[in-house]
Amino acid sequence: MKYAAHEILVAPARATAHPGRLVVGVALGVPVFLLLSFGYATLLPLVFGAETWARISPGIEAATNPAGVLINLFVFGLLILALWITLRLVHRRTMASIIGPRARALHQFIRALGAMLLLYGALLFLPMPQGMDPQPNLAPGVWLMFLPLALAGLFFQVFAEELVFRGYLQSQLAARFASPLIWMLLPSLGFALLHFDYASFGANAWIVVAWAAAFGLAAADLTARFGTLGPATALHFVNNFSAMLIAAPRGQFDGLALYAYPFSMDDAAVLWAMMPLDVLILICGWLAIRLALRG
Repeated sequence: MKYAAHEILVAPARATAHPGRLVVGVALGVPVFLLLSFGYATLLPLVFGAETWARISPGIEAATNPAGVLINLFVFGLLILALWITLRLVHRRTMASIIGPRARALHQFIRALGAMLLLYGALLFLPMPQGMDPQPNLAPGVWLMFLPLALAGLFFQVFAEELVFRGYLQSQLAARFASPLIWMLLPSLGFALLHFDYASFGANAWIVVAWAAAFGLAAADLTARFGTLGPATALHFVNNFSAMLIAAPRGQFDGLALYAYPFSMDDAAVLWAMMPLDVLILICGWLAIRLALRG
């Protein structure tokens, strides 16, 4: 069976597979995360000081300066903590049980990361549509200075989302329901709705949601197919590295991007033009990882 390896993640979930437990887990995890985030937001002005905070705070919501990007990324560490509390209290599970065997997950992550980097390296040679070439944004020296922190924050972000949606929700649902239509689709829809942002994307918000749903399904398939979060995390990490640290839309999470595209995410014509290419890149990444790990 193509998803036989998924049992590695599903078996530890069976003891607490009742849907009521999952509802309780979500009902606990979300408020804990919000409470931790409130504490984080309260602490930040004290850490930075009033003068520095007044200077950087306008760029935090849309992450248009380096500090804003890092603050938005590192908050996901609190999501990992909230999930850990939920797993221990509600499901009596360890964090390792939703990741998979450490050595196997790391091996798969490295191989999948290599495949994704080769793919994105090849994409650098493809011409952009006319008028969409990215323009220099952050000075290379500044970019390199922030890069170690940016990589750490980016890993927190993608790993937290993989833990929640592909590790926790997917395995708990798969332990109760046999059909992939449930345990793949429901977490992918939840992941997609997390990306709904009408204030930033306007009428294009649902296009972004649709793309995120497709990404969620690709990540869900890789997790079930290979039995760890390693492949999906690599897919997610390289995608977000490209979108946040290499070239980002102008005015939207471009604070640490080396380049910025000359359009924003609320430009419907551009987004519709770019979406087929983004979907094609996603499919190619998914296939590249499958080929890299098939042996």
